[in-house]
This record gives sequence, C-alpha cells and structure tokens, in this order.
Amino acid sequence: MVGGGPGAFIGAVHRAAIRLNNNADLVCAAEANEKMAKAMGEDLRLDPDRVYDDFTKMAEIEGAREDKIDWVSIVAPNGFHYPAAKAFLLQGINVVCEKPLCFTEEEGDDLKNTAKNNNCLFCVTYTNTGQVMTKQARAMVKKGVIGDIRMVIAEYPQDWMLDVLDNTVEDSRPWKADPRYAGRSACAGDIGTHIENWVFYVSGLRIEKLCCNLDAFGGSPLDNNAEILVKFTNGATGVYWASQVVPGYENALRVRLIGEKGTIEFIQEENNYLKVYLRHEPEKIYSRGCDYLEEEAKRYVRIPCGHPEGLHEAFANIYKDFCRALLDKHDGKEIDEGSYGYPTVDMGIDGVRFTNKCVDSSEAGSIWVGME
Repeated sequence: MVGGGPGAFIGAVHRAAIRLNNNADLVCAAEANEKMAKAMGEDLRLDPDRVYDDFTKMAEIEGAREDKIDWVSIVAPNGFHYPAAKAFLLQGINVVCEKPLCFTEEEGDDLKNTAKNNNCLFCVTYTNTGQVMTKQARAMVKKGVIGDIRMVIAEYPQDWMLDVLDNTVEDSRPWKADPRYAGRSACAGDIGTHIENWVFYVSGLRIEKLCCNLDAFGGSPLDNNAEILVKFTNGATGVYWASQVVPGYENALRVRLIGEKGTIEFIQEENNYLKVYLRHEPEKIYSRGCDYLEEEAKRYVRIPCGHPEGLHEAFANIYKDFCRALLDKHDGKEIDEGSYGYPTVDMGIDGVRFTNKCVDSSEAGSIWVGME
C-alpha cells in the first residue's frame, strides 16, 4: 500500500475491505517520510525491512525481490497517483489506484500503455460500482427493463467543505482543497466524477459534450459547487449537480436513469435498495440480498437481506473482482479486464477527461465543450 498511514480515513477503509475477501495479505507499505512510514509499519505490524519512506524505492526493491508483491494499492493524495502507479507498472506490478487516476489525459494514456506493455492489470476504485444495487441497476438496464434512456438526473450534495471555508489558515486546509495536491478541481473532480462513472458503468452512455458552471464559494482556491449539463451520444440529456457546501447533507449521491419505459433510482445513503418505476405500474423497491435479484447482483451479496451492507463491502467487491482477475492471470488465462466488473484504467481516463472538460467549460464562460 502507498499512503493510507495512521489517521488516514481511506487507507483504513481499503485495508478493511481487502480483509473481507480473505484472499490477499498486506506485506509492505510506503508513506511520505521516515516518521510516517515507521508509524505505519508499527501500526500494521509489517516487517520493518518492507516499510519505505519513498514509493519509488518501494517499487524498485519490491520489484526485484524473488517474492515480489502481486499488486499495490495506491491511496495517497491525488498528486501522487500518476508517478506512483507508473513506478510500480514499470516493475511489472499490478495496480489498484484511488481516483482520480491522474491529472491529465496524457498521463492517463501513458499509464494505460505502460500497463499494457508490462502485462499489468489496473483497477481504479470508484466506490459505488461495488454496491450490490449498482450491479442490479446495471443488469436491469442491460435487459431493457426501462428501455432506451432519455434523461439522467443526478445530484451529489455534501456539507463537509463548509467547515473548511471557516478555516482561514491555508496550511491547515485539507489537501482536497489545495490545487498542489488535488489538481484543477475539487468538487467536480472529487464527487462529480462519481456521478459520471456511475452513469456510464450502469448505462453505458457516453458523454458527447457538456456545459459546466463551477463555483468557489468562500474564497476557496478550488471549486466546491458544480452544475453540469450533459448531452450523450445517443441523444439523451443529463443534469448533474455536485456540491460540498450544502448544509445538512452528508453523502447524498442520488441518480435517476429515465427511460422510455421506466425509471431507475439509486440513492447512495439507502444503498441496500433500488427504486424502479415502470409505466402503469406501482413503485417497486428492490432489496439487496433477496432471491429475485439478477444473478449479476446476487454474486456480490455478503449477508442476508435486512442486514445493511455499505462502504467497506462496496470496496471489498471491487477488490474481489480484481483479485479474481489476478488469479486467472496467474493461471495463464487470457484477461479481458472489462468483463470482471471492476472499474478499469479506461474509466479512470474518462474521469480525468470529464474533470478537465468541466474546468475548461467553466473557465471559458460555461460554454458547451466536446469530450473529444
């Protein structure tokens, strides 16, 4: 693991998710400096010889070992994703990386090509793809339950950035509000991309062009509110709203896919359920864990219906699929990463392109910009 040491929320989530599958062991780690690395190694009870204060050193040493690691999980701040991922790919080590994949499309293409040239698998952890009811929605769209999709309405309000705005000390702001580590965008890049990825993962819809307005309330150096109009290649339209400064909202991702025959609604804070509205029929609520779910969804269920699953299980399902692909690779099988269910490097590149196009549009006066 690169990053995610003591006190890092997301690193602990990733490690807990990996343990849920009981098919991988954490054997080495890297952090930003010697003090942080030592604390991480002690906290995780790792061999001191396999704890590093530099990810490049870790990649080179681990890549040369007879018992080299099979894969690395990169959970460091955004600015480290590209160089860390490339360092491990060059050593022939498979990569799982937090989103965003990197900052530019050129970097994304470079990682894709480097992975291909070194025969490496690459997963980008868009969390909500691992939700059981995301899998159910995807299967239902594939079966044509709601017909051709005409509109997508999505929102993702949070309130945690309000506290950041109250902090006027620049050095005390979280890295997600710092362009040096977060890149060109905070809100659109951090949570807007979750909307973009969920919609594509479930529906297969490709964005043709978008028109975006980004706001940076409270003098923030990066956006904390994003309003995005979308037009898809199939003629469908979309409205995306993401904001991190909405009082009273915690993590309220909500997506409606509106088709010619019906509507599917996914609410992240109620992720054990999926709402379906078909023409001339009453509202249906599908419950995670029940026998009537599609097979594509049922194989990700971990506990019976009525017992809530959540964030850790979603991450665990992504790692489950990635490790399944790794085991097949070890067995010499031909690997088509897109068929395993985890978010691929191509989806990571899509997210980077989406973020940059949002910023481009907003900076140009909220004009329509093409995705190519």
